[in-house]
Amino acid sequence: MAPRDPSRPRHPPASAAAVLAESVDDAAFATTLAKGLVVLEAFKAGRTLLGNMELSTLTGIPRPTVARLTHTLAELGYLRYDAERAKYRVAARALRIAHPLLAGMQFRQVARPMMQELALSVRGTVSIGLLDATSMIYVETARSGDVGPHAPDIGMPIPVVMTAMGRAAASTLPPADADRLERNIAAEDSELWSAFRDKYRAGIAQCKSRGFCTCWGEYMASIHAVAAPLFHAGESRQSFSINCGIPAFRLQPGQLESEIGPRIAALADSIRAIVGQAELAPPRKARKITGGRA
Repeated sequence: MAPRDPSRPRHPPASAAAVLAESVDDAAFATTLAKGLVVLEAFKAGRTLLGNMELSTLTGIPRPTVARLTHTLAELGYLRYDAERAKYRVAARALRIAHPLLAGMQFRQVARPMMQELALSVRGTVSIGLLDATSMIYVETARSGDVGPHAPDIGMPIPVVMTAMGRAAASTLPPADADRLERNIAAEDSELWSAFRDKYRAGIAQCKSRGFCTCWGEYMASIHAVAAPLFHAGESRQSFSINCGIPAFRLQPGQLESEIGPRIAALADSIRAIVGQAELAPPRKARKITGGRA
């Protein structure tokens, strides 16, 4: 099998495990490296301490191979061995991998003070997300004090199809990419796609017509959210959106659509204007951020 042209990236990027399964006949594919990344991807929030047997079960990689991979990753500083529990956890060096990506998103620093102001005003969270396969990855977040059970953090993934943030990011995609994303969501979890397909498409339509979309506790019942598209960076094929999540009990009837939605859309407009990305989003009438504390 001929190696895949590296100038034509997978779109959207798949998990390391999925790519490994698809690349068994690719002579140029570094299988051992891929298996090491599969092991790293097995660690998640709530699953931060794992032994070799657990990793073997989660990844499908034989335990002797997992043992060599974890030993090597620990020697390199990407995992740390807990001798008392005979298990591994992700180590600090893993953060170095994310830094070049985050450093290239300088608009986050521009956006942060405005995000914090809105978060404090509505007593919720305001976050920027990056589309990654069928998930959104938080790349910046601001919050007021008590925001309830959902506290976003940088690097945290959430599903595209169930969330306002995901639908807003999807609305920035060119038609061919948007169609491909739908196919990938359906292939990954057909039941989830069937359950949320109509709301997902309605959210995209709402972003195009009103500049924001709403999500009424579909991802987390106690949190209602609005999100607005930011931009789709053409060469890097990165799609960003910004959302605002508020505990449902703090919202007045109609407030999410009449007040918070226009405010998050206005914030997105302001960020684009400041960083010079205004041309990447459909033109809309300028909005004035109004409304007081929720």
